Amino acid sequence: MHTVAVLALDGVIPFDLSAPVDTFGWARLPDGREAYEVKVCSPNGSADVPAGGFTIRAPYGLEALAEADTIVLPGVTEPPPVLPPGVTEALRAAAADGTRIASVCVGAFLFAATGLLDGLRATTHWIAAPDLAARYPRVTVDPDVLYVDNGQFLTSAGAAAALDMCLHMIRRDHGSAVAAQAARMAVMPLEREGGQAQFIAHDIPPAPAGAALEPLLTWLEDNCGEDLTLDRIADRAGMSTRTVNRRFREQTGTTPLQWLHRARVRRAQHLLETTAHPVELIATRTGFGSPTAFRERFRKVTGTSPQTYRRAFRSGRVPM
Repeated sequence: MHTVAVLALDGVIPFDLSAPVDTFGWARLPDGREAYEVKVCSPNGSADVPAGGFTIRAPYGLEALAEADTIVLPGVTEPPPVLPPGVTEALRAAAADGTRIASVCVGAFLFAATGLLDGLRATTHWIAAPDLAARYPRVTVDPDVLYVDNGQFLTSAGAAAALDMCLHMIRRDHGSAVAAQAARMAVMPLEREGGQAQFIAHDIPPAPAGAALEPLLTWLEDNCGEDLTLDRIADRAGMSTRTVNRRFREQTGTTPLQWLHRARVRRAQHLLETTAHPVELIATRTGFGSPTAFRERFRKVTGTSPQTYRRAFRSGRVPM
């Protein structure tokens, strides 16, 4: 079982701590087994750790870092310039062994204090980004993304972005189906707008359950490979184009055609993951009309090309 160690230092931010604990804890393999064992640890083992309005008692000490496959560094209220005794050494030793390390929000300050982020791109909460850049000039700070994945080292923006980052790691480890189930358990938005590419595939595009548009959205999802215009969508809904645009804005936060583009990209993600179909065929089956239009829209939504996405997320042998 993949072990995740979450390191709680004095002043740990409760949400930063609980986000990875819960997100990894919700992940289940297809046979129902837990995908991760999550351990909360601290420099002093079972000693109390101040956490804002209360204290926590971490059952594990720094020895848990040496045994972990992934280490998560939650933020603290006042990130110290020097980490508590033994922490830097434990983190650097884990990194040397190939352990994946990720930070949540201002936990990037703790990460950067180890020197492990030197020369790398990283992110943190936007309000703290200038301070991070000034304090650690060898780190390239990008304040405009939800998270940064450097392979072995990851950093996330504000606390809610920790959920995006954890789901991304779950998908890397166990595939889209396990990540999608964890997302449903977290009641995460089905798509998160922002500069960082989102790789989590979701079964149903965003719409409130029971919304008036729900039958139309189901129809669009089932028929997204067809040539669908705004007029045809409005005819299907029995509304004028102006009304259907307004209803979409109210109930999904976007326009019918923008919603349709994202549904098509989600369908394309599924085909890239589960088939060996050439990009040209996938472009046709998902309603984009041409491979060029498909590649441009896919890159705009996911931040990567169809072929790069396929290499990252297709595993094993797939049918032609």
